[in-house]
Amino acid sequence: MENMYLVMLVILFALAITDLVVGVSNDAVNFLNSAIGSKAISMRTILIVASLGVAIGAIFSSGIMEVARKGIFVPGQYYFDEIMIIFMAVMITDVLLLDFFNSLGLPTSTTVSIVFELLGAAVSIAAIKTYNASDDYATILEYINTSKATQIIVGILLSVVIAFTIGAIVQYLSRLVFSFQYEKKIKHAGAIFGGLSMTAITYFIFIKGLKGISFVSTDTITYVKEHTLLITGISFLIWTGICQFIMSVFKTDILKTIIIVGTFALALAFAGNDLVNFIGVPIAAWQSFMLWTESGLGANELLMSQLSGEVETPEFLLIIAGLVMVVTLWISSKARSVVDTGVNLARQGDGAEKFKPNNLSRVIVRYSMLTGNVISSVLPSRVKNKIETKFERTDEMLLDRRIDAPAFDKVRASVNLVVASILISIGTNLKLPLSTTYVTFMVAMGTSLADRAWDRESAVYRVAGVVNVVGGWFVTALVAFTAAALFAAAIWYGEMTAIIALVALAVFLLVRSAIVHSKKMKAEKSKKRFNRSDIITINEITIETSQNISSVINGINKRYSKVVDHLGYHDLSKLRKDVKKLNKLEDEVDELKDNVFYFIKSLEDNSVEASKFYILFLDHLQDMVQSISQIARSSHRHVNNNHKNLKFNQIRDLKSIDREMEVLFDEIIETFDTQAFGNINKLIEDKKVLLDKVSGLIQKQIDRIRTSETSPKNTKLYFGLLLETKDLITSSMSLLVLFQDYYEDAKREF
Repeated sequence: MENMYLVMLVILFALAITDLVVGVSNDAVNFLNSAIGSKAISMRTILIVASLGVAIGAIFSSGIMEVARKGIFVPGQYYFDEIMIIFMAVMITDVLLLDFFNSLGLPTSTTVSIVFELLGAAVSIAAIKTYNASDDYATILEYINTSKATQIIVGILLSVVIAFTIGAIVQYLSRLVFSFQYEKKIKHAGAIFGGLSMTAITYFIFIKGLKGISFVSTDTITYVKEHTLLITGISFLIWTGICQFIMSVFKTDILKTIIIVGTFALALAFAGNDLVNFIGVPIAAWQSFMLWTESGLGANELLMSQLSGEVETPEFLLIIAGLVMVVTLWISSKARSVVDTGVNLARQGDGAEKFKPNNLSRVIVRYSMLTGNVISSVLPSRVKNKIETKFERTDEMLLDRRIDAPAFDKVRASVNLVVASILISIGTNLKLPLSTTYVTFMVAMGTSLADRAWDRESAVYRVAGVVNVVGGWFVTALVAFTAAALFAAAIWYGEMTAIIALVALAVFLLVRSAIVHSKKMKAEKSKKRFNRSDIITINEITIETSQNISSVINGINKRYSKVVDHLGYHDLSKLRKDVKKLNKLEDEVDELKDNVFYFIKSLEDNSVEASKFYILFLDHLQDMVQSISQIARSSHRHVNNNHKNLKFNQIRDLKSIDREMEVLFDEIIETFDTQAFGNINKLIEDKKVLLDKVSGLIQKQIDRIRTSETSPKNTKLYFGLLLETKDLITSSMSLLVLFQDYYEDAKREF
């Protein structure tokens, strides 16, 4: 029996390492967003600073591990074997849940997930015990720390609203003081701003980040809490003097200093306080195992009341956990994906949006605009004009479309870090169950709104993104509770067999997720996007346009063959997948069209004629994508409605067209990949032959109708496929002619 629990313990610690990896990947957004988005310091420096914060915070986190032992359920109500089931169900659920959110690129709260997993598993085991004992189900409440669970839920709602509101107010006031041209103002007000910021961060480190340090005496902590105002005031004066000194003597950018220190502080707090979310449960399981082996009682005889006391966490476990977190920070591509979501939603200006608008986001934006108009009508003209000057940005800022351009400036990055630090400090001092993810994310969204990053061009997309992320947080709680409850019940009845099956399922899903994510990242890297402001020469335009043509035609070529094959086999599921993949191709072309404005603005005077070419080029690409999309959708609709399959002769004729188109499209792709533009004349002639063949098939179908065709639905589909194929060939031919004319003109002129 002891061997079984020893195996469970080994599995729990293996899951803990995995949980550290997926947890850091998700929570890295908390302390990396501001520094990465502002480009204030290099990525290498950001990771070094964050790594130091994570490593130190992990070592100083031993004082908070009790939440896994007694924070959510009453350990004295459970026997050792029941506790181990709860812990196993929690860890399996946590790994799968966090990895799922990482794959979506959405930040979620590791605090909320672990709390509701513990709650779900504990309730499940309590319900089973109550059922077996034929007791009243109301006694389940005796097993659960209901007051703590209520605090968590209230804390979620409060932290979301308060963080967003405070972030918006502070950023608005900061922008009124500094404006977007803050370089001059920072020389005069920078020392005070730096003093306030550094004081807040210092307070944050002492109160929030280092509260678990074992060598700090209780008297010291008590003194700090009782003299908070005095310490804060003295700290402000000292830091203001230091900031003024380093600005005057060393000519240091004080905003960059704030961002570096703030990143360190939030990383330290993350590791110091959220580490329990990843290794608290396995450590609690190990402590339970040690108590059980020392007791000499059976696994179903020892009540775990001793877990309610103070138990020290071994330092070596914290050091190992810190090392795993630091390594993950450097190598995790999923962490980058989650960070990208936060930066994308907070960036200044428009561009390619990750989220699609929904009805809720449209309503929120519409009524927000009405509210803004009402407020604007009340303000005096002089006040409005003065405010507008503070939010004016130079043409250079508006047109900066470089890949490495900052998503927002250093003023906003500093406000993000300072406000998040203050709010988390206050919440900790008041013993409110705040989530660092909720606070940091919502502060960033509030500052974005106040900074007018969400204008009429982008607001509906950004609000939809925030709604999706916040909605995901509440889904986290529900899914965590339900999944942990189900897993606990499965382990109760299935014992070791269920554990092996669930762990195998977890390994399979994690490996599959890693493979899918790897393919997704490779696909993203291979995409050719014309979205840089530094492409200004004819040669660069030619290269980028060639890559886009090759990419889109390659997608069309593959999809046409697949649709014809799947239609021939009457395969509904694969046709449905074809339609979804073509939606992505349409999004790619739409993304190219989104950048037309910036493309035209970025051209030098001697390249402006390329604007017309680029607009027409996109028009032809869109026509081609619309044709293949219509082919796929009409085929899917025909099969989905259970109409008769096309006749063998019709499928054979479509396949013959497909083979010839495949050869021709491959030649086009090779021509543009190798930039062998002398082949374009030959390609145009080949397309004319193919066009004639399609016209011949149309006439052939007319003859069939007069003699043997009996299905109106088949006729409609077949004519539709041929006509869209004809349009596809015509559009691609027009694209080739357009490109050839542009290329010849460019050669003559340059």
